[in-house]
Formats: sequence, structure tokens, C-alpha cells
Amino acid sequence: MRMRSIAIGALSALLLVSTAACAEDGDDGTGSGTGEGGIKTGLKVAFLPKQVNNPYFNTADNKGGKEAVTEFKGVYSETGPSEASPSAQVSYINTLSQQGTDVIVVSANDKDAICGALKEARQAGAKIVTFDSDTTPGCRDIFVNQATAEGIAKNQIKLISEAVGPEGGEIAILSATANATNQNAWITLMKTELAKPENSKLKLVDTVYGDDDDQKSFQEAQGLLAKHPNLKGIISPTTVGVAAAARYLSGSSFKGKVQLTGLGTPNQMKAYVNDGTVKSFALWNPADLGYLAAWAGAALASGKITGKQGEKFTAGKLGEYTIGADGVVVLGDPYVFTKDNVANFDF
Repeated sequence: MRMRSIAIGALSALLLVSTAACAEDGDDGTGSGTGEGGIKTGLKVAFLPKQVNNPYFNTADNKGGKEAVTEFKGVYSETGPSEASPSAQVSYINTLSQQGTDVIVVSANDKDAICGALKEARQAGAKIVTFDSDTTPGCRDIFVNQATAEGIAKNQIKLISEAVGPEGGEIAILSATANATNQNAWITLMKTELAKPENSKLKLVDTVYGDDDDQKSFQEAQGLLAKHPNLKGIISPTTVGVAAAARYLSGSSFKGKVQLTGLGTPNQMKAYVNDGTVKSFALWNPADLGYLAAWAGAALASGKITGKQGEKFTAGKLGEYTIGADGVVVLGDPYVFTKDNVANFDF
């Protein structure tokens, strides 16, 4: 009996040590725990783009976002509407909330339309990260901005000015949806840039919307040239729009006569840069944007940050970031692609 008691005691001690070791590793017995840097493992992270099957979001979500979620041992998913519209994302948010999603990373089609659903998701325990296009600040925890709106606006006006040349002329903007928060902010600031003396020879004559639909964007580009025969340049700060406009110009008599710039991915735009349709365009790395957004969400869901100004967190290979005013985190400055460098990139 004495030997049996000693054996039982030893087994109990061994189990206690084993349990303590698991606790130190962060395993709570449910399959979730704490990994490197205090980030919880097993986090359910869902990406909700403006629209699925958009090349830009395929890169941001399914490459960058998925890579990050894999690194911190979470569970990745992507869902969303096939067409970009203000209210199309609401039902997806509600479903993700009901599924107990820990982090919802969303690019908003409208700054207000999805706020009610996002607030309910937050009340249910989800952390909300907006990226690419923001909501009203009170509807989310953090906004991961690809670049400052001022930086993008200055960049776009600079590129179209250089492309058109010193004589200037009429220009137009081919945007995404009329309600897209980021697009509208950039357009407002582009108008501010155009009002400066150094840009006085550029005249904005029209702004049209392709709704991030390839065919509609193509038709809107065609319509601009029919409506404004003296048009010298088009700015399209949307990956779908700029590629569609380039496709139209490359096969028309306006190729080389009407200049085009905007925000596009290298893989979309290489052919049009190489054939002379486009001199230069800009973007950030969308994979890095999705990667940063995922890490920001993980830091929120792990209690490392709350979204307050001045807080810092580490985003894997991208390093440390500091949260700015209104819970905004900025990825970095836009990168300019030209014939000299576009072949070096693959996204």
C-alpha cells in the first residue's frame, strides 16, 4: 500500500509538471494557445474584400493575408460579394459574426453602409480591421492604410503631369464606385493638388465610375474619349479601372496620344507599359498590405494592442508599426513602376 501511495504521488507530480509546462507554452487545452510574440494561436481570421476574384484582392488576401495567418498559426478564410456595392458586404459580416470569427479584415465599399453590421460583430467579440478602404472610425478597431491619402494624390497628379508634358491639357478621372471611401478621399486631394500653381496647366474635366467592373470601366474609358475629344490624360486610381482603360487605349487610335496613369499591379500593366500605352503607374505591394492587416488583427485579438494612438506592434517580416491618430496604421509610400523596373515584380 505504501509503495502504491508513492507511485500515485509520483504520477500526480508528473502530471502537475506536465500541465504547468503546457500552461507555459500557452496551451489552454482547447487547441488554442499563445505563440511567438504573445500572439494567440488558432485565431479565426476572415478577409472580406470589396469583391472576390479581383486580382488586387487575390494578392492582398490569398497571398499576403494567408501568409501572415499561417505564420501565427491561425485559421484563414476569404469570403465576399462578386460585385462591389455599398450593401453587398453586410450579409457576409453577419455570417462571419455568427461563426465566431475572431478577426474580420474588410475593405469597405462604403464608409457607412456596413457600420451597423460591424458594430454587431464587435459586440459579439470580433476585432475589426479595415484595410485599403476605411469605414467611419467608430465602426472598426484599426484601419491599415496603404499610404497616406495626401501621398497618393500627389503621386497621381505628378505622374499624369509628367506623362502629359509641360503643355498640360484636359484630364479625367476613372474611379471605382462612387461611394468608395479611399477613392473619394484621393479625388478630393487630387483636386487640391490641381489647384496649386505648378499644376495650373492641367484641367480636370470629368470624373466617371467603373464600379470596379472590367467591362464597365472599359466602356467608361471609351465614353470619356467620345465626350472629350481634346482629352490629354486619364487617372484611374483603381486596379480594375486602370487595366481596363489601358486595354481600351492600347487598341485605339488614342494610343500614345492620351496618357494614362493610376494604381495597378505589375502583372496587369506590364504589357501596356512595354507597348507604350502607359509610361508609369504606381501602387504599393498589396501582399504586404494584406500581411500587415492580418498581423494587426492578430495583435488586437491577442490583447497586445487596443487600437489607440501611439501603440506599437510587430508585423512579422515587415517589422514594427506604430498606430497613428484615429487608429490608422500606414504601410508606406506608393511605388512608381516604369518600363525600367516593372519586369522585376510579380504580383
